[in-house]
Amino acid sequence: MSHTTSISTAPAICYHCGQPLPGDAAWTVLIEHVEHTMCCPGCAAVAQTIVDLGQETYYRERTAYAASADGAQQLPPELQLYDNADPRFALDEDSRESTFTVEGIRCAACVWLIEQRLMRLPGVESAQLNVATEKLYVRWRSDACKPGDILGALHTIGYTAYPYDAGRHANQQRRAAKSLGRQLFVAGLSMMQVMMYVAPAYLAEDGTLDDSMASLMRWASLLLTLPAICYSALPFWRGAWASLRAKALGMDVPVALGIAAAFGASVIATISGKGDTWYDSVTMFIFLLLCSRYLELRARQKAGAALERLQHALPASAALLENYPASRAATIVRAAALAVDNVIVIKPGEAVAADSIIIEGRTSLDLSLLSGESAPQAKNVGDSIPGGAINAGSVILARVTRRAQDSTLSDLIKLIHRAGGEKPRISQWADRVAAWFVAGLLLFALATFGFWFMLDGDATRAWPIAIAVLVVSCPCALSLATPTALAAATARLLRQGVLITGPQTLETLHRATHIVLDKTGTLTWGRPVLQKTLALGSMRPDFCLQIAAALEAGSAHPLARAIINAADEGWRQNWHATTLIETPGSGLEGVVHNRRYRLGSLQFVAGISGLPPEREVADGVTPVYLGVEGQWLACFHLHDGLRPDAQDTVDYFRQRGKTMVLVSGDDDMLARRVGDQLGIDTTVGGYLPADKLNFVQQLQRRGCVVAMIGDGINDAAVMGAADVSFAMGGGAALAQAHADAVLFNGRLSAVADSARTAERTMQIIRQNLCWATLYNVVAIPAAAFGLLNPWLSGVGMALSSAVVVLNALRLRRGP
Repeated sequence: MSHTTSISTAPAICYHCGQPLPGDAAWTVLIEHVEHTMCCPGCAAVAQTIVDLGQETYYRERTAYAASADGAQQLPPELQLYDNADPRFALDEDSRESTFTVEGIRCAACVWLIEQRLMRLPGVESAQLNVATEKLYVRWRSDACKPGDILGALHTIGYTAYPYDAGRHANQQRRAAKSLGRQLFVAGLSMMQVMMYVAPAYLAEDGTLDDSMASLMRWASLLLTLPAICYSALPFWRGAWASLRAKALGMDVPVALGIAAAFGASVIATISGKGDTWYDSVTMFIFLLLCSRYLELRARQKAGAALERLQHALPASAALLENYPASRAATIVRAAALAVDNVIVIKPGEAVAADSIIIEGRTSLDLSLLSGESAPQAKNVGDSIPGGAINAGSVILARVTRRAQDSTLSDLIKLIHRAGGEKPRISQWADRVAAWFVAGLLLFALATFGFWFMLDGDATRAWPIAIAVLVVSCPCALSLATPTALAAATARLLRQGVLITGPQTLETLHRATHIVLDKTGTLTWGRPVLQKTLALGSMRPDFCLQIAAALEAGSAHPLARAIINAADEGWRQNWHATTLIETPGSGLEGVVHNRRYRLGSLQFVAGISGLPPEREVADGVTPVYLGVEGQWLACFHLHDGLRPDAQDTVDYFRQRGKTMVLVSGDDDMLARRVGDQLGIDTTVGGYLPADKLNFVQQLQRRGCVVAMIGDGINDAAVMGAADVSFAMGGGAALAQAHADAVLFNGRLSAVADSARTAERTMQIIRQNLCWATLYNVVAIPAAAFGLLNPWLSGVGMALSSAVVVLNALRLRRGP
């Protein structure tokens, strides 16, 4: 039996919490096709979140009003259950993390304010807001904090937030751009009209403009300025009020004070008929500052667009062949419902729903979204195809190898979320400087007013000079200098197939002193082929190869795939390995037909086979040995060629004074041959994962800044320990998860491209910081000495922010 509500829905009370409605209540939420009035923006935001999550039945079935959003700051029980049950929030037993979208981000000061407010919440472990995508990443302890507490805390400082939803987030960004565009249009219209009325006063000679006409023009200017003050300047009023409520000094505080002071003094002068008015300065200041903010908003959205495209790349549905091969009738199913070994049909122009292998047909794939390569790649039966790729050829049938949520693209999206989770040190420094800058500026403006007031004995000159000081300063330029440049650089690298996931990646890569490289899969293709099978015992070479393939059946290592690909398919029916034990960096041990075998390095196999045979291995060949208890069976000669861009990459870093190091788990002699061929300064081979980690840590203890480039699972630990790390896109997912950047275009030269971009990015950041500092050092004293009037100060501030943003956007283009 369904519950029936006993709650009155009288219009005099809030539909959400039941509190009396204020006289000016204007917050409404559409619930089950009916508009309901709320008492405050907090209740409205919570109610809207409930609706967006599909929990509207809460209002039909509840037996009591929810806690007030201004009071308990909690969500209803139904939504709390959703929060706790949703697997997206689970991180471990005690911690949760999630992504939220925040509306109303105006400038970098908003980022600082939101992060500071959330970090004061009990249980919140980290809070990072990505200014480029307007996404908030929060991690909290489940025993001390709930998502409702996070949403409520943001509401108290004037920001609306909700759990991230791609569709709603895109709509919110479009609404924000349209709203800012309308405010910009109104401000520009007001400015032009006011200029028409103040021009006669500027052009008229003394005594030629009678008092009644001058008074009429002042009143007309006042009326025309009101739309700019009441509508166009809303972002500044809201931002300043939010900062003051949070007891912080954001960037909007001096802006709002400057506008209020200039407009207030103008109104007093208009009413009294005495003194100067600055309506033209006020409207021009609002218009120009909105121009710079609109430019900044568009820059942020463009920087985040490349990341957002990846999020929407996986299709929502797929055509499943349920009875293949008996029937080719296709059923449309959700992509998330696909299971391993399902057969799907992919038509031209469609995106691949999950990682698969082609079982019928041949085509070409557009991998530009995944790898940055614009040319389609030919694919045939047996080839692997990643989820998110676009079928640019003919119809194909494919067998699913990984679920949609575990696909290559899904892994990249997880890394993207990590990419926005933290901010680099240089950005944090700029934010701290900007926050102190605002406090110092307000004190300096007050001191300037006091000085001129004492000097003149009245406020005739002191007031406009103090306004000019407030208006001319540009703390926004300091905070915009770094994030705008980093966002533009990250977007450019993503288009080239390099995903930056670490906050310090570009900054640290620029400072790196040592470049440490793995060999197999990094300097080489990582796709070795079997050149020869050399029998060392009585067993035939083809039998040895089938045993080796059985041992390697579940391995993703490049050497293992070479052995499997070379073996006859008969091993799948005749040979099965059990009780497998893998020793990273050494090899595999397992039981085949009741006999224990080892496959791997010479030393590893010697552990059960006895003294190693005296056999010479040709240059450039990787030997893999097979042995059984007391007997050597075979040596497989595998060859893996160098990548064509390996030499150019090594040369690039050497020319810039970097020390090149090759650390490999392969045979020391083989590693040295590769190192000598490429001209690498230091080469060591035969290193296990622990040895690699110790080697890098020793370099760091000597004060070196280490950049690591690798691809294998055995590189994961050393990648996590390096100061900055790059993972090859075709490498192991575990290595990518520990890397600060992923080269999913598969090109080693992309590391050099990243280094060039890092160098250029740091140059532009330094230019921006120098410009912002120089501008403020020159402009603020000039305004304090009365050399700049308010309207000219407004022009300077707006241009200062615009210069910083436009300079950073140069990174989106080539050098």
